[in-house]
Amino acid sequence: MEEALELLKGAYDLHVHSGPDILPRKLDDLEMAERLLKIGMKGYGIKSHYFCTAERAKLINKLHPGFHAVGAIALNNSVGALNPLAVEMAARDGAKIVWMPTFDATNEQEHFKSSKPEKLPHWAKLQMELIEQGKTTSSITVLENGSLKKSVHEILDIVAQYNLVVATGHLGIQEIYAVVSEAKARKVKKIVITHPNFPSIRLSKEQQKELVDLGAYMEFCFTTPHSKKTTWEEVYEQIRYVGPRNCIISTDLGQPNGPYPDEGLVEFVTNLLNNGFSKEEIQVMTKENTAYLVES
Repeated sequence: MEEALELLKGAYDLHVHSGPDILPRKLDDLEMAERLLKIGMKGYGIKSHYFCTAERAKLINKLHPGFHAVGAIALNNSVGALNPLAVEMAARDGAKIVWMPTFDATNEQEHFKSSKPEKLPHWAKLQMELIEQGKTTSSITVLENGSLKKSVHEILDIVAQYNLVVATGHLGIQEIYAVVSEAKARKVKKIVITHPNFPSIRLSKEQQKELVDLGAYMEFCFTTPHSKKTTWEEVYEQIRYVGPRNCIISTDLGQPNGPYPDEGLVEFVTNLLNNGFSKEEIQVMTKENTAYLVES
């Protein structure tokens, strides 16, 4: 554990579901920042499926000069879906990460309906309630007749203009390839494939490598193997195949019954150390690549 903690000094976790939020969370931003400061981490990305978090990040950073909470926006229905103006305002407010649709993505909705989980996650309960009340239609795709929608082109131009990170959220494989290819064409420098081993996405290692060759980073999240949506062995294999230089690791934690995000990151780093990854490779994934994405 001490070795893992040492490797996390100056690191970021760019995928944290802290509160306050619509869904119940294990901790709020105040506690999250305090926990990371205690172990010497540099900052974290605040992810809400519902709102832009740039203003929350500003307050945390004012409380802790030198710390770097990172604001973000997820393009779900609560911000107008694929809404270029929402991205423009988020950028002007200091957000650094733009997630394509997550649980409102058509791909995620179709997977959820076909997989029929025994226990509904909190987001799904809320989603079903809103759909039953006629308050959302939920499903969002970036494609129309096989091509990217005009609004996605506009969003990518804004991402490029402000040097933001575009992350693929819960899009399907065809959508991911389309977004990454167009992002590259529109001079977007920072592209992240969100948990490529997530059940509704399931990119093969070969597909991941193709996307890396187009300029994307693979984001491997702690919760995916921790919740048995994939295996740790598959995570190690995929990171090795695409190369640590092309990866970041994060947690996707904040759920009330899960570990604290810092605990999950320590466990992730410990697992990597115990399975043949060097300290240098781990620091590339936790410090160098994450800092490039949100600082440069």
